[in-house]
Amino acid sequence: MNPRLFIGPMSKEIVDAVIDFPWPLGLIPSRRQVDHESGYVNGWVTETFCNYVRSKRKDILLVRDHGGPNQGYKVDNGIESFLIDCQNFDMIHLDPFKRFKAIKDAVNETLKFMRMGLQVNPNIKFEIATEEAIKPLPPEKLSSFLKRIYSSTTKEEQDSIKYCVIQSGTALRENKNIGSYKKDWLQKSIKIVEEYGLINKEHNGDYLETSLIREKFDLGLHTINIAPEFGQLQTKIYWENMNQKQRTNFYKICLDSGRWKKWVDEDFDPEVDVEALVNICGHYVFSHPKFNKPEGLEEEIKTTIHNRIEEILS
Repeated sequence: MNPRLFIGPMSKEIVDAVIDFPWPLGLIPSRRQVDHESGYVNGWVTETFCNYVRSKRKDILLVRDHGGPNQGYKVDNGIESFLIDCQNFDMIHLDPFKRFKAIKDAVNETLKFMRMGLQVNPNIKFEIATEEAIKPLPPEKLSSFLKRIYSSTTKEEQDSIKYCVIQSGTALRENKNIGSYKKDWLQKSIKIVEEYGLINKEHNGDYLETSLIREKFDLGLHTINIAPEFGQLQTKIYWENMNQKQRTNFYKICLDSGRWKKWVDEDFDPEVDVEALVNICGHYVFSHPKFNKPEGLEEEIKTTIHNRIEEILS
């Protein structure tokens, strides 16, 4: 089972839409969304999230996105979270690059986590490498990374690696993909990954023109991750169905959360760009105790998400 599309579980409604979609997809919770102790999505922790999805459907591939050190809301070595991930997820994206920028160090950390994981669960699978926003890996650096990994692993360890992240110029800012498309990176990286028998995968596919996604698929991209875009679709539906009092409350919760700050430029004015701030930040606060969610919109949310998925995959 190798889905073409992996979706971030930005809310319970999005998870339910993925579960109800006719074709099997993948879900990719980050440690900030769902972790072993906490997360901002529906009050789920790792075990309860995985149990919920599997109780509804068995063919959804559950993948920890960006597992590793410093990938949650606090500085940590990532080990406690990772060990619980190994007991719950089908696959874990090993991403030490947020702390370890040098290729040699990232290789060593990737191998350390891989071996630790296989001791806990011999059936666990892995995704390796990282996205451009964390550490640019042009084809030559990706090749060096993979050579080091494969020259230091056993056949059993190599067989546990299934996916490799490749980069072709994606980056998110506000509600836009501001990356510069590098077709040559894409084509070269696809060939490099194929040499190792891995499935290629690109992160941050949000807000791309459907025609560009299709071009990438035609060139050999196998899989793409999309997350905030679906959260924004749900946020817009809520916003359009709120009265002024509800909108003011929604905006204040978003503003006070501070979750929007990492996504905006220095000249962004949160008091002027009210709707933009909510669009950026809304999905972070759906589970906030003071958020007054408009009722009766579940089917509209599901249909909107399904339509976008079909557009991407058709």
